[in-house]
Amino acid sequence: MSSDSSLQPLLEFIAKIPGIDPAIGHGFDQTDCWYVKFSIDTEHPLAWNVVQELGHVLNYLSVEERLPRVFKPVSPPPYMNGGPHEYLSWVIECNDPKFRPDICAEWLEGRLSRPVNDFSQWESDGDE
Repeated sequence: MSSDSSLQPLLEFIAKIPGIDPAIGHGFDQTDCWYVKFSIDTEHPLAWNVVQELGHVLNYLSVEERLPRVFKPVSPPPYMNGGPHEYLSWVIECNDPKFRPDICAEWLEGRLSRPVNDFSQWESDGDE
């Protein structure tokens, strides 16, 4: 069974991404598949850039060679969540224990803006 320490590189990298809430949930299932769950401040000016970039890198960077993980929103039923985005969370789930969290961190680090915590690197030419 994997330990939480194997998630540390990924947790540290995700915590640097603009708009990510520092309270990041994580764990493993009984087959050593892992997940990381976090919130993105939807009021942050780069929130939707972050969602789009994570979605692209983690879900569709290569349609022919898909990674064994998914990035998706998760939420309790809307009638229970107290607002349009009050309890919206995002999860990266991996369904293959061979795709370790440190590999995911490397993929993100190599494909997201650099340095990841420099807000100016996240802005596109159309952003003002």
